[in-house]
Amino acid sequence: MATIRIAASGLARIRFAPRPAPLQELNAALLMMSSSRDAVVYGRWRYRTLRSLPPHVGPLADLARCWPAPSFLDSASEDLDSALAASRDSPRELVQAEIERVFAAADPPAWVRELHRGEPGAWHTLARARRAAFHTVLGPVWPVIEDLHRDQFCRFALAAAGDGIGPALAGIILGGQFTGDALEFESLHDAQLEPGGSGLVLLPTFHWTGLPLVAGLPDGATVITYPAGPGWPVTGRPGPHRRDALAEVLGRTRSEILAALSSEYTTTGLARLLNISNATASAHAGALRKAGLVNSARTGRSVGHRRTVLGDMLIGDLSQ
Repeated sequence: MATIRIAASGLARIRFAPRPAPLQELNAALLMMSSSRDAVVYGRWRYRTLRSLPPHVGPLADLARCWPAPSFLDSASEDLDSALAASRDSPRELVQAEIERVFAAADPPAWVRELHRGEPGAWHTLARARRAAFHTVLGPVWPVIEDLHRDQFCRFALAAAGDGIGPALAGIILGGQFTGDALEFESLHDAQLEPGGSGLVLLPTFHWTGLPLVAGLPDGATVITYPAGPGWPVTGRPGPHRRDALAEVLGRTRSEILAALSSEYTTTGLARLLNISNATASAHAGALRKAGLVNSARTGRSVGHRRTVLGDMLIGDLSQ
């Protein structure tokens, strides 16, 4: 259980990260890759992503020997170059203490011993590994992550404006409770924190589906990285060639219906959208429902349809 105590003056230092943080999102993705969570949904993504990583990403595996990973890997900077620089500028005492913790029961590789001594070449090795991992794992979907983050930012801003900071803060974290001067929630590791320095930073992640992650940054800020993804791997935006490929399998009308059902439509709404009859829309929606791609529910005299998780994955996975 994490407990974060926030004095009244600290409420002014709670902020929602205006943009996603490349290294924090990468850390979440790598954690998801090493986890056995949600194997049915994430298994193929893990296998494909691990096979695509270039060899010089290897040093990251050396440092991720235990949980939690070294804290100097954390950075909430919104730019990859700035994040790598912030990590490199971590206090030397912190870097040494974290390396000694991670390798308490094993001999570190040569490059990690150099990192312990603060040698620039070791920091270059680490930066090269992290940059390559970012561009391989997140580069193709980063524009989508930026859109998802913007949506989370707007949701929090509206909740804070309507309900206040406390309820909005507890509302974005599953199981969160804000009582008195303390925010309490289950996290991946126990923590008792009183944010200082730059205060409390709220950072959604779209590659982790477990409990929130809590990290203290060198500037005194506390970052809560909480899961906000759709529950399956982030994929790129559908393009025309992907729709054409889907149409060859399902047929043009069914592929158009599946693409439209990111939002709920009634049978009549689908018919009007695609300029087809109600009977035709109902028949196609029924076929997609039997295939597990669409859910349908009756409300009064209308039947609403929406894509399932499997349907979302099919729409988003055709270019992979």
